[in-house]
Amino acid sequence: MRKILTAVLLLAATACSVSGATSGDTGGEGKTKLVVGYQSKTINTVTAGTLLRSLGYLEKRLGGKYAVEWQDYDTGAPITAKMVAGKIDIGSMGDYPLLINASRTQSIPAARTELISITGYNARGGLNMVVVPPASKARTLADLKGAKISASVGSAGHGTLVQALEKAGITDVETVNHQPAVGAAQLESGGVQAYAQFVAWPGLLAFQNKGRLVYDGSALDVPTFHGVVVRQAYAKDHPEIVDAFLKAQIDATRYLHEHPLQAAESVARATGLPPEVVYLYNGRGGIATFDVTLKQSLQAAHEHDVAYLKRISADFSGVNVASFVNDAYLRKAYGPAYDADRASTVNPAPITGKDTVCGVAVDDPKTASELWLSGESETLAAATPTCLLRQVAAAKQPVRAAYVPDTATGTRWFADKSVWLRDPAAAANARFLPFTTEEGADAYRKEHPKTEPVAYEAALKGAGGDAR
Repeated sequence: MRKILTAVLLLAATACSVSGATSGDTGGEGKTKLVVGYQSKTINTVTAGTLLRSLGYLEKRLGGKYAVEWQDYDTGAPITAKMVAGKIDIGSMGDYPLLINASRTQSIPAARTELISITGYNARGGLNMVVVPPASKARTLADLKGAKISASVGSAGHGTLVQALEKAGITDVETVNHQPAVGAAQLESGGVQAYAQFVAWPGLLAFQNKGRLVYDGSALDVPTFHGVVVRQAYAKDHPEIVDAFLKAQIDATRYLHEHPLQAAESVARATGLPPEVVYLYNGRGGIATFDVTLKQSLQAAHEHDVAYLKRISADFSGVNVASFVNDAYLRKAYGPAYDADRASTVNPAPITGKDTVCGVAVDDPKTASELWLSGESETLAAATPTCLLRQVAAAKQPVRAAYVPDTATGTRWFADKSVWLRDPAAAANARFLPFTTEEGADAYRKEHPKTEPVAYEAALKGAGGDAR
């Protein structure tokens, strides 16, 4: 792992020698150039990338005096390399790549970067997961001893994997460095036995029946997030561009909250991802909470990650996170509500409404579930996973996707891919309990021995029977 992480760091260092004109130069027709690096398929960054680009909010705020160039990458490493070389001005990436970005730029005045906003986060770590082939005998992370695991080294998904392995006391695994798409193909072909990645790859493989979740990053209970960095020199020279970018990001975040299905469809068209997968993460009550504010809990998680990276690589010299974070630009763009919103950890886009099958209000984010039926432009809210099962059983149209929260961690997952338990002593509307992994369900059963495993199809029939 140390050797591979060193290679990632060297990729960024090598970029220092790249020659040519830097971004920010006045280009044709006298326009000032802004180069934005983003990751279209990393859908936790869409408010600073894919969705923002499709909505055109940045260009509208900048006006005709500026030219925006969008550059799309699979991971954060090439964005960092180009920022070091002065070829990208603003970029978005995950928490671990952000630290590598900071470590490679802090000693280079012309390339020094600052973290200026968050795109989205998960307070427990649920954006990163480990999947295995559907037929794999592995039920827990411990079952992967001796296995080859694909990961994009230096990514947020890799960081979660190594922390999880360390926590479980597992040392004899081989991490194979792959781009996400290559690793997915290797998992399907049998080249690796597991696949550790960031949003939205685990959800995609599960949706396509090419992977089964064996480890939910929420079990680690360490916040994970993606954020926006800017070259400090560029920001000082063009504060009006940074202000416009952040205001446009806020606009895109508001659009995502107010039009979640339309936003999911838009991102799906741009990326080729299924809308149902995009909505798993980016929809109401999704795995990702979209909030631009630089929360103290996320900064604390970053501090924790610095110490971790130092332990696994002598080539990582460390980062002063406090000096890397600069919310001055965001405070100005956001306005007087910034401090209050920064202190809040409530998802600003919860699932709400009336459960028409169970006949109750949907008002508890810990149990709120959601059904997306074919041909419908709006989803149906369900008060609990049991009520969701009843909605599915009663549906007259094909189900596009049904979403439920993990009983223990709250991680949203596909109902038909979840592991289900039945609690015969629970209230009728709370009898069926979903979990993202078998390990999570097993842990719950130890504390609640009267619960019993139940297959999804049996849960559908049982929930309908309990309602009668």
